[in-house]
Amino acid sequence: MTFDLRQLNAFMTIVSAGSLGRAADLLHITQPALSRTVRRLEQQVGAPLFERHSKGMQVTAVGSALLPHATLLLREAENATEEINAMRGLAKGTIRVGAVGNIASLILPLAISAVLKKWPNLTVFVIEGVWDRLAEALVKNEIDLALGAATETLDEIEALADCRWQDQSHVVAGTRHPLRSKRKLTLEDTMTEQWAITPRGTAPYEDLLRVFRTHGLGLPNIVVETRSTLVLKSLIARSGFLGWMPESIYDAERRARMVDALNIPGATSARTLTAFKRRQGILPAPAIKLLEELRKLAARPARW
Repeated sequence: MTFDLRQLNAFMTIVSAGSLGRAADLLHITQPALSRTVRRLEQQVGAPLFERHSKGMQVTAVGSALLPHATLLLREAENATEEINAMRGLAKGTIRVGAVGNIASLILPLAISAVLKKWPNLTVFVIEGVWDRLAEALVKNEIDLALGAATETLDEIEALADCRWQDQSHVVAGTRHPLRSKRKLTLEDTMTEQWAITPRGTAPYEDLLRVFRTHGLGLPNIVVETRSTLVLKSLIARSGFLGWMPESIYDAERRARMVDALNIPGATSARTLTAFKRRQGILPAPAIKLLEELRKLAARPARW
């Protein structure tokens, strides 16, 4: 079955807009014209793609099945157009990448800088977040590469074994935190302090849980859960909270003597970070250029 990209674009726009009228406005065409386009696609598929209601359009089961394929086909067409135009000097290519906080703080900026020195016409779209958000964005074609902790991958994505780094996480606190004055500090001494960390189910949270279990302890007094790295660092530096993060994330605050790791024997955890891509589809040329620079950084005997 051969699909018309204009019909797929009309279908995707209606899904996004939620109604025929709003979609027609976004596409700058009339509602009757848009209806005819969708009907032609439905005739080709052999089943309705929408259930039409007074309040809008609801995707049918067939429409839901078509949705990820339509997304992939439109993105591949967009990538092809970008790459050809970039080769002809008519347009810029776009790198779409997502990263967890510690990679976004150090490794990714180095790779982006190296790419743009060689390919100054490229532009970069970056999202930062915890792994579940990045995996979702990768599957939905919002990004082409995701950089995060090595983990069991979904069926739709795969880890790249030749693009990996190591880092260590620590218990961190403000440089004036009262625990710094305690001699022979232990992990148990942190139990009743106020903690701020990423939410339950995220990699840092589960990592912290493993460390405390290794010491025969339950979870400490976690009173703030947030996905915002900025909020976490502010709570630690300015409000007396304890946190759990790799040095690369709080490096600037450490240099400014605002935040540093607590000297607690055995309270560290190493993890592997890696790059991920979708199993299906072609990796766009701009993303390949970024991946090449990331692989060079991964091959360096450097401490991140």
